[in-house]
Amino acid sequence: MSEDQKKWYVFAGAAGLVVLLDQVTKYIIRTSPELHSKVLIEGWLNLFYTKNPGMAMGISWAETWVISLVAIAASILIIGYVWKTYKEGNMAYMLLMGLIIGGALGNISDRIFMARIEGYGGVLDGHVVDFIHFSLTINGWQVFPYIFNVADMAISVAIITMLIFHKKVLPEDPAPKPDTENQPGTTD
Repeated sequence: MSEDQKKWYVFAGAAGLVVLLDQVTKYIIRTSPELHSKVLIEGWLNLFYTKNPGMAMGISWAETWVISLVAIAASILIIGYVWKTYKEGNMAYMLLMGLIIGGALGNISDRIFMARIEGYGGVLDGHVVDFIHFSLTINGWQVFPYIFNVADMAISVAIITMLIFHKKVLPEDPAPKPDTENQPGTTD
C-alpha cells in the first residue's frame, strides 16, 4: 500500500468512525426519553436532549436550510483543500482533517434527515441533535453553557490540536524555487 493510500485510509477511517459514533449516540439519546434530561456527574455533566436549528454554540443567522447549504459547501471546500494538500501533510494532518470532516458530515446528516424523520420539515430543514451539557456553575456563572454532540467534539479536538501543534501537524508550503534563469550575473 502506498503512502498516499495510507493517508486516505486514515482520513476516511477517522471521518467514518466519527460519523458512526455521532449518529449512534444521537439515535440512542433521541429514542430514549429517560436520557433526555439526566444527571451523569452532579454539578458537572448532564445529558440534555435538544435540537439546534442554528450553528455551533446556537448561532443562528439564517434559516435552517441556508445554514445547511453553507455547511455542505464548507465541507466540500475543506475536502478540496485536503485533496490539494495531502501530499505535503503527514498522517496526523490526515487524521485531524478526517475528524473535522466526520464531524461536519455527522451534523450535516442531521440537517438533511432529522426534519423528515421527526416530521417537522423537509430536506435541509433538520435540526442538529445536541445532548452533552457541562453544567458547572461558579458564583452563578455557567462555565460552558453550550450543549454539543460527538461531531462537535471531534471538530473541536481537531482544531484545538492543530492550533497547539500546528508546526508538527499542518503541511508546509513547498519552498518556492529561486528564479535564477533571468537573474543578472548567472551563467548557463
